Amino acid sequence: MPSSPVTDPASAELAVVIVNFNTGDYLGRCLASLEAHRGQVAMDVLVIDNASRDGSHTAAAATHPWVRLIENPENVFLSPAWNQGLRETAAPFVLLLNPDVELWTGTLADLVAVARSNPRAGIVGPRVLNPDGTVYASGRSFPSLIDATGHAFLGTVRPHNRFSERYMLGGWDRNSERTVDWVSGCAMLMPRAALEDVGTFDEGFPLYGEELDMATRLRDAGWSVVFTPAAEVIHEIGVSTGRSRRMLLMHSNSVFRYYRKHRAAGWRRLTLPLAWAVLRVRAELESMRGTVRG
Repeated sequence: MPSSPVTDPASAELAVVIVNFNTGDYLGRCLASLEAHRGQVAMDVLVIDNASRDGSHTAAAATHPWVRLIENPENVFLSPAWNQGLRETAAPFVLLLNPDVELWTGTLADLVAVARSNPRAGIVGPRVLNPDGTVYASGRSFPSLIDATGHAFLGTVRPHNRFSERYMLGGWDRNSERTVDWVSGCAMLMPRAALEDVGTFDEGFPLYGEELDMATRLRDAGWSVVFTPAAEVIHEIGVSTGRSRRMLLMHSNSVFRYYRKHRAAGWRRLTLPLAWAVLRVRAELESMRGTVRG
């Protein structure tokens, strides 16, 4: 391994953009995993810090001096910071990565190879593991209104209900590569050409729903989303956001905005008040349970 795993930003094949907010030791572990699982790819790593108060960004940058660091004076949330990172990088491929993610198996070069072998893939997502080693259901379908409602109310209390099974592609062990509707936003590799085609992230989704919106826009423009087990990450959910009522309400607002933007055409506009009520009730129930789930 060379002394520095990064190259000049102008000549990098892969840019890695990480948005950080009070993640403690997780950011440093994320960066260490990039170094260990880089493979043969020239990368440019950019950390955008959203006014962290815990010193996680400066500590990680001191330990990994090959990282570029931008410090925002205030928390601009996720989508605006991702767009900031896209403007500050030039590589033909961009990996948008949460700071509470660690590369576990495979390499960044493997992800780029999958993208190159699927030239119309607007997003390539790796297999995602929970911290206990179980497989997280990244790679899902766009749910129907019925499945979305059923999953919203039954997903946490009876995970294997028929609505959640259809939405989460139940029965698939995620050991195979396949085209899906969308993948978890914790780790998304995107060709810059796709972003130039459909535009950057919609900042009306500041924290949740941005990956779902992007995947929908890509599909509408003729791109696909590919899930691959060629690389595997571990994701510790909620390190930056927590599981507060405020975050749950923000999540429900984003899901409602997505439904209004992409799914409520024609007669479905009549369902908007019902959708708003369903999402608000779900957020309050999840707040009582203390969980945030997709």
